[in-house]
Amino acid sequence: MMTRQERAKQFMPFDAMKGLQEALRDREERHSRTERHDVGEEQAQRNNAVLSRLRSGQRVRMSCYYGFHDVVLEGRVTRLRLEERMLCVDEVPIRFEDIYSIQITDTK
Repeated sequence: MMTRQERAKQFMPFDAMKGLQEALRDREERHSRTERHDVGEEQAQRNNAVLSRLRSGQRVRMSCYYGFHDVVLEGRVTRLRLEERMLCVDEVPIRFEDIYSIQITDTK
């Protein structure tokens, strides 16, 4: 005699095309990728002015290039490495050259 759990397994959904959904999501993500665009000299100067005042722990809002997409990140600066020209916002690493615009949203 079958246990209840064994009987229930008979009625579990069956994915006849295992991996199809994952492959479709991957293809869609690759299709939506964009190329990083250049920042004008004037905007680069504004970004450098903000980055020179920036400290770990401050909250920022930035538009940047990350993971083959243009994104807007808001969060706390968790790491700032001026010599490596990179920072982390909530542990997401961003290179300075990938920042389109940045602003400090608090002054802690």
